[in-house]
Amino acid sequence: MRIFRRRGEVVPSPNIWYHPETYARENEAQDSDGAVWALLARLVSWAGADVVDVGCGDGFHLPRLAVAAKSVTGVEPHPALVRAARRRVDGHDHVTVRRGTAQRLPLPEASVDVLHARTAYFFGPGCEPGLREADRVLRPGGALVVVDLDARDEPYGEWMRADLPRYRADAVDEFFAEAGFTCHRVRTRWRFPDRAAMEAILRIEFSPRTAERAIVETLRRNRGTEGGPLDLPVGYRVLLRHAPAAPVVVSPPSARSTALSPPSRVSVADDLPGS
Repeated sequence: MRIFRRRGEVVPSPNIWYHPETYARENEAQDSDGAVWALLARLVSWAGADVVDVGCGDGFHLPRLAVAAKSVTGVEPHPALVRAARRRVDGHDHVTVRRGTAQRLPLPEASVDVLHARTAYFFGPGCEPGLREADRVLRPGGALVVVDLDARDEPYGEWMRADLPRYRADAVDEFFAEAGFTCHRVRTRWRFPDRAAMEAILRIEFSPRTAERAIVETLRRNRGTEGGPLDLPVGYRVLLRHAPAAPVVVSPPSARSTALSPPSRVSVADDLPGS
């Protein structure tokens, strides 16, 4: 994972690109408490909205978004995953999957109410082109919501930092705060059906050395239950930013008022939640 520099349009995601079957099992294991979804429901509503899932992968989250949304569009750069996502949503008339990148969304301006990205592209400094593109496609007051793993939360965050020595959580948090995001931290669980699934999933998430350590520590946390489901506490950050509202059009001041005071700009942006 490249955090601070992206030289190309697309940086491969080695877990889902190269191990799609194992990653599908990982998606099933994540957020077994539903805590991330519960937080999202409190922060932003996609009921009756036009929703885009950036970096949708094999489309795992698209059916859930489609339950309440008016329309859902999954955007994914990897052709094999585009095909898998289309198979997943076959029969959902209001769901489409398009090939594209976060920097070049295949969508018209001001056409989206909620733009959702989960552990995809928006990792901190370097994602500015995607942020600008999100602003282009969002309607006034629309929401960009980014779900990412919390590198501060133990033990998963410690394993992340071991594999990403250049990652600086303070710098990433500062970057998003300066970009106008509010940060909401939530802890949930990954629940693996058995030891084999746990080992396979952790091995596609970490380097061999870190994965072995993570496996040992996960087994220690689940001592006595190795034959059944195994739990792992994992923290997430949910970052939220609303697109600015359209400025209020003010009639030109009269000559008398212009002479008395300078013209001012009026905007309703401050009335938006999270602005």
